Amino acid sequence: MTTVHSTAKPTACLALADGTIFYGKGFGATGTTTAELCFNTAMTGYQEIMTDPSYAGQVVTFTFPHIGNTGVNAEDDETADPVAAGMVVKWDPTDPSNWRTENELSPWLSARGRIGMGGIDTRRLTRAIRQQGAPHVAMSHDPEGNFDIAALVQMARNFKGLEGTDLAKDVTCTQSYVWDEMRWAWPDGFPKREIKGFKVVAIDFGAKRNILRCLASAGCDVTVLPASASAEEVLAHAPDGVFLSNGPGDPAATGEYAVPMIKGVLAADLPVFGICLGHQMLALALGAKTIKMNHGHHGANHPVKDKDTGKVEITSMNHGFAVDAQSLPAGVVETHVSLFDGSNCGIKVSGKPVFSVQYHPEASPGPMDSYYLFERFAEAMKIRATA
Repeated sequence: MTTVHSTAKPTACLALADGTIFYGKGFGATGTTTAELCFNTAMTGYQEIMTDPSYAGQVVTFTFPHIGNTGVNAEDDETADPVAAGMVVKWDPTDPSNWRTENELSPWLSARGRIGMGGIDTRRLTRAIRQQGAPHVAMSHDPEGNFDIAALVQMARNFKGLEGTDLAKDVTCTQSYVWDEMRWAWPDGFPKREIKGFKVVAIDFGAKRNILRCLASAGCDVTVLPASASAEEVLAHAPDGVFLSNGPGDPAATGEYAVPMIKGVLAADLPVFGICLGHQMLALALGAKTIKMNHGHHGANHPVKDKDTGKVEITSMNHGFAVDAQSLPAGVVETHVSLFDGSNCGIKVSGKPVFSVQYHPEASPGPMDSYYLFERFAEAMKIRATA
């Protein structure tokens, strides 16, 4: 068992399943949580990361040390409440200094039941994740500093993990709704879509709000349906196109009920666009396979090559599973690849307006490198409507 002390009086403890213990200073909510540990390399966007439903079941280690210095505000939430189980940072959150700040990070986390932990050697922790794979952990915050280490290690070892787990059912909407909010613009914030556009059904496997905003801004009238929606329920809306959202967990597990729906949509010969988990499940519906990655891709600085144009996009990523490019069937073409490790980052169906990407074009780290994908989806619906 390895023990790493980071503060003189620890009020937080992170226990890895292999027995490694990190001590630090807690903030946010008190209590204990179990999860898979990942790291994110983004320099900004910690609030968007914590509220991204794709992080369900995960504690996020931030490699950038200045977390909390811009505070939090309601406009940056990707869903109503934080979904990530907790956060690990190097330095304690500082007092926020930003004109958009509405609250500080620690009370924001506390009010939403999420644990934070500072004073950690995040470089050491990141190396461990890269070398050993994403570990299972138990993280505890106790202002009195009382920790049952053996119990925490056992909790980490008992954590089921994400492989084989359907988490989309936990983060999806419970009923359908219409989305009309577009991308943020100075000085009014988020304008409402007022003109009629293409009818798009978006399947919510854990959709980020900014994806829906990008669809609306690209000319789409968006109706969001729960992850459990059937093909009949989707097609009953007479959509011009279908969008498959991001989300958490194992795509093969969620695919048990989502893949039949996607196959039904494909049979209707509609334009289909998928992102992240939606990309993975589209691949499954087309006959490919998905695999669990060692430590996944999490960050806003991932270079992805478009194989059609040769251009390189700077992308935002958040996934622990990937499509196995070697399993793509005839007629399904790999369109994008990661320049970090060569893993699959996009597919399309030859001769049909069906495509998907592994990364997040709505997150704008480029900042506009990948927005063309939403325009491509809209153009596919326009071509179909005028054919």
